[in-house]
Amino acid sequence: MAAVPASHRDLLQTDVATLATNGPDGYPQVTATWFLADDEGAVRLSLSTTRQKVRNLQKHPQATLFLLDPTNPYRTLEIRGRAEIQPDPDYQFADKLGQKYHADLRQNDKPGTSRVVVTLHPVKYNTYG
Repeated sequence: MAAVPASHRDLLQTDVATLATNGPDGYPQVTATWFLADDEGAVRLSLSTTRQKVRNLQKHPQATLFLLDPTNPYRTLEIRGRAEIQPDPDYQFADKLGQKYHADLRQNDKPGTSRVVVTLHPVKYNTYG
């Protein structure tokens, strides 16, 4: 898969993206989320296993991450991909993600909650603006 188009690569530095998954009722479920991206466009998320979007991705790994330019809402990057889910029992990735946002994700989790790393492997990019 080609890398994110150079014209929109800067959007990978935005703070929040919108993750769309396929819900159990057949309708899309859309959620704002924190993320980390590499230069090739692979995006990683840290999600609590208690969240519906994790169950959605387990059943249907196809997902879309949508990034909006905060200075120009008509300039966007859509990353369609296949999600790979891996356990993050020691919060190794969650801590790395938390550094970007100056947050401790453990404080967001209830006792007994676990986290996973969701890697979105791009299959298609759509850009606008």
